[in-house]
Amino acid sequence: MPQIITLGESMVMMVADQSDSLQFVTSYSRKIAGAESNVAIGLARLGHDVGWISAIGDDPFGTYIRNTIRGEGVDTSRVQILPEYPTGMLIKERNEIGDPKVFYYRRGSAASHITPDMVDESYFVETKILHVTGIFPALSEKCLETLLKAISIAKKQGALVTFDPNIRLKLWSKEQARETLLKLANLSDLIMPGRKEAEVLIGTGDWDQVQQYFHAAGNRYIVMKDGPDGAFYSHREGEETVETGYAKGFPVRRVVDTVGAGDGFAVGVLSALLEGLSLKQSVIRGNAIGSLAVTVQGDVEGYPTRR
Repeated sequence: MPQIITLGESMVMMVADQSDSLQFVTSYSRKIAGAESNVAIGLARLGHDVGWISAIGDDPFGTYIRNTIRGEGVDTSRVQILPEYPTGMLIKERNEIGDPKVFYYRRGSAASHITPDMVDESYFVETKILHVTGIFPALSEKCLETLLKAISIAKKQGALVTFDPNIRLKLWSKEQARETLLKLANLSDLIMPGRKEAEVLIGTGDWDQVQQYFHAAGNRYIVMKDGPDGAFYSHREGEETVETGYAKGFPVRRVVDTVGAGDGFAVGVLSALLEGLSLKQSVIRGNAIGSLAVTVQGDVEGYPTRR
């Protein structure tokens, strides 16, 4: 049984081979994309036992996704095949400068039809961390119910629940996102929003107000990503602050692709916490892996192995 579990949708990603508008692109490279599976792959590369819960269509893209993630050392035994629904897809432009445009084709996908009965309590018996994001509950009401069930099981087992809001306003309105994600934040032990995500959730990206709000909501660990500059962090047990501060980011000579940097950051934080390191040391590792992620094309291609 895995020590770390995550659940969510992964899609096949077609990345343009030319730096043009997609209407002029004639060839693409195939990869996979999905915040939760990105984190699972990154943790598996560092030698951790990771399980990924999801659903795929009975199609070549679904098989490709499952086999690729399994090939990285992630347990995919709880990935279900739903023949009546397709595997989701996204198409991404290739940019030399700045964030690329991304076009999603995921409505009605197999993963959006995941239901709570697909979460097996026995799978969580050795779980130390359940990592969730704000993308999965945006797919459907059933996905939200499934996520809440997983969190309930994890907390019952005494696992740490970690939450990356990963706000995607293409999937729902700002009001819907705020209501649901704050509910999930209140159920989490660790929350790691970006500064802009904090603004969406609580109306401010001011660090003092962010840490005050989420500690009051019950979060023991708070990390606020500050883009390439670094990240704020705070660890409190009860009324006592264990540590708080700011860890500077690592300079990158040339940014190739920013997608996957936030998930890489999560990989660093979670892996270090699982190894018993302090939150400060965990954030430093998160900054390092996030910096590596942006140096190459693709979501996970820049994530390191333990060596």
